[in-house]
Amino acid sequence: MHLPHDAMLLRIFIGESDRWHHQPLYEAIVLKAREMHLAGATVLRGPMGFGKSSRLHTAKILRLSMDLPLVIEIVDVEEKINSFLPVLDEMMKGGLVTLEKARVIDYRADPETEIPPKT
Repeated sequence: MHLPHDAMLLRIFIGESDRWHHQPLYEAIVLKAREMHLAGATVLRGPMGFGKSSRLHTAKILRLSMDLPLVIEIVDVEEKINSFLPVLDEMMKGGLVTLEKARVIDYRADPETEIPPKT
């Protein structure tokens, strides 16, 4: 897949305990992005954070939280990101979504350059 230099970065801020049809929301979002052939998605788990409610979520031992903050980053061209937004809207009950322009420096998804799996 060729991704042009000018792309969009979609960032989705949710909680680890958020669900969509009995599965983790972050998993459902990434799988849907893959199904829709978006260029890439990554889930980042934060050790600490707070949102609109100002409720602190932390991984500290004495205040162990099962709802740590997650950020899902998805990069693709603007048209494909825009087509994903209505799908995302159906999946999310809360959270924060941001969009920003991104400049892609290097993207190597060419089958000829991929490292073959070990057998």
